[in-house]
Amino acid sequence: MQIEFEDRFTGVPMEVHIDDFLTDLANANRPTNTIRAYRGDLTGFAEYVDGDLAAMDVAPVRAFLAGITEQAPATRKRAAVSAFCRWAVRHDRLAVNPMDKVDTITVPKRLPRPAAAADVARVLDSICSRRPRMDLPTAVLRDRVLFETAYVCGARAEEVCGIHVEDLDLVLDDEHLRLHGKGGSVRTVLLDDRGYVALLKLYLARTGYTSGPLFRASINGRGGPLSYSAAHHRWEKYCAAAGVDIEIHQLRRAHATELINSGVSIEVVRRRLGHASTETTQIYTLLADKVADDEIRAARRHTVRR
Repeated sequence: MQIEFEDRFTGVPMEVHIDDFLTDLANANRPTNTIRAYRGDLTGFAEYVDGDLAAMDVAPVRAFLAGITEQAPATRKRAAVSAFCRWAVRHDRLAVNPMDKVDTITVPKRLPRPAAAADVARVLDSICSRRPRMDLPTAVLRDRVLFETAYVCGARAEEVCGIHVEDLDLVLDDEHLRLHGKGGSVRTVLLDDRGYVALLKLYLARTGYTSGPLFRASINGRGGPLSYSAAHHRWEKYCAAAGVDIEIHQLRRAHATELINSGVSIEVVRRRLGHASTETTQIYTLLADKVADDEIRAARRHTVRR
């Protein structure tokens, strides 16, 4: 029976197994960003596998994990290999899961690194002002609205790229946006920044979009939604031009930190960001709290005067 099991996939390259695994993830509606990251992780893991997958034991897994312990995304890489091995066992490509013989690791929590509001404003203004010239290219106006949406809504970049015009509810003084998040979740966020809303409406008027993707990839505006990779590339270009080093995901973190520092409750911030639990949101309270800092400074000044 074991011989038959191994013979089924003898000679099948690792990249074929990886492609099949990622296809199943895509069919299960897993986030495209996760699939993209897993592909890179598993491609690196494949270099440690010598021979057919069916004969793989725990040795290459240990070797791969040992080589990534100092890397920032080590936890994600481990998750990618673990998910792949579980899938391989479930689909009879592995007899046993080698990850069962590897001890779990404890990774210390790292505080999220938000961007300073002044730095974010500097990058956004380098794209164009909130009162753009009439001759400004539509693609540039699109980029300003796209990245400001991520910032003022605390949205993930991939969520913003997936926005459709139908997700907007632009009732005067009660504007909202529906965001499609991880795992098929949907949340609605208030658009409470009047300057941003005015810019958004200007963009809609300029493009004439009444349905379909809000941020489109093609120059003529009739294409599909702008991809995450394209948005990421454009953001890096604008940051370089502004002389500011900000990762695109720091826009979301900056928004969360600003809300916490303004006294907004953890539960409200959790719902706005689309976190599954308050534990994830709670970590933002560990960052430098401007409100708390101001209170401490006031208390010290009061003590000195006494």
